[in-house]
Amino acid sequence: MPERRDEDAFVAFAQGARGRLRSTAYLLCGDWDRAADHVQEALIRVYVAWPRLTKAGREYGYARKALVSVVLDHARRRSSTEVVADVDASIGAGYSVDSGYDLAEQVTARAALLAVLADLPPRQRACVVLRYFEDLSVADAARALGCSEGTVKSQTARALDRLRSVFEDSPLGELTVGGGTSW
Repeated sequence: MPERRDEDAFVAFAQGARGRLRSTAYLLCGDWDRAADHVQEALIRVYVAWPRLTKAGREYGYARKALVSVVLDHARRRSSTEVVADVDASIGAGYSVDSGYDLAEQVTARAALLAVLADLPPRQRACVVLRYFEDLSVADAARALGCSEGTVKSQTARALDRLRSVFEDSPLGELTVGGGTSW
């Protein structure tokens, strides 16, 4: 006899995890609508595995791994013809007297970072997002990606080198890793 699903528990989990998963998916794919689609597909995979996940208490970890797999699978498909629009360079400047920083500069820096993140190969982007947005250890990121810890380290290093190179000669300053702005 197949294992019984606790529908209410799954619905509660899905509602609680959807926002965080969507933010992660956005950082992985660069598009909010596609991120929502990826989360939906990942939650379908979680639903299928739900009975065995609830016994082990690994629901969110499995959901995150399913999400990364969905995004990487989608990135490998050659049939995708979607093109990401360029960043609008006409964003107005806005200096906040209260806080002492230029809001336009912050928006521009974030847009530049997201644009470079979008240009990274899917696995490098996944490594950066898992390590620095999801705050996973190298071992946990390797498990989520289904690869070795050495691969996570090398892919992350390459990605960070590329990200830093964009900010090296920029008036926005240099890229700092860790403790950044909440996405």
